[in-house]
Amino acid sequence: MAHVTIMGTGNMSQAIAGVVARGGSTVELLGRADAAKPVTGDIVVLAVPYPAVADVLIRRADELSGKIVVDITNPLDFETFDSLVVPADSSAAAELAAALPRSRVLKAFNTTFAATLLSGVVGEAELPTTVLIAGDDADAKSLLADVVTAGGLRAVDAGSLKRARELEALGFLQLTLAAGEKIPWTGGFGVVG
Repeated sequence: MAHVTIMGTGNMSQAIAGVVARGGSTVELLGRADAAKPVTGDIVVLAVPYPAVADVLIRRADELSGKIVVDITNPLDFETFDSLVVPADSSAAAELAAALPRSRVLKAFNTTFAATLLSGVVGEAELPTTVLIAGDDADAKSLLADVVTAGGLRAVDAGSLKRARELEALGFLQLTLAAGEKIPWTGGFGVVG
């Protein structure tokens, strides 16, 4: 069992909290009003929009030292909704890892929607919801995968943190398809094994 702190209280935060709780791990959600509460989780999920990560780092970087930090963001240009805002050879997760050198940074949950996390299936075909996990620390990935699978979902090791760029591109594509009403928010990409 793990103890998970989720930074954020939105739809994705609630859905991830549901997965964590279903699997028997403990979970706490911290929102803006909880600035004085300490981060106590072994795993910390940053379930905030990409622009809000900088504020989390200003307020909480020291508390994240030594923890597994999971970046779920998709660094979209929210004005044009037409591109990612990180350099082509980088990712939001890579930027986060550089800012938190004493943390074990993972990329996960950015290629799923809240509805697919809650239901455990993707689309009308009801493919199992799969959480893709990228990172450089095998133990951290394994612990997060255990939390995900205990919560009833599939977890797939997507490789090193370098793969976060591809996960963010996939998340970006999925979001633009849903926002353009080409797929429903209960749909998305499924992984068939």
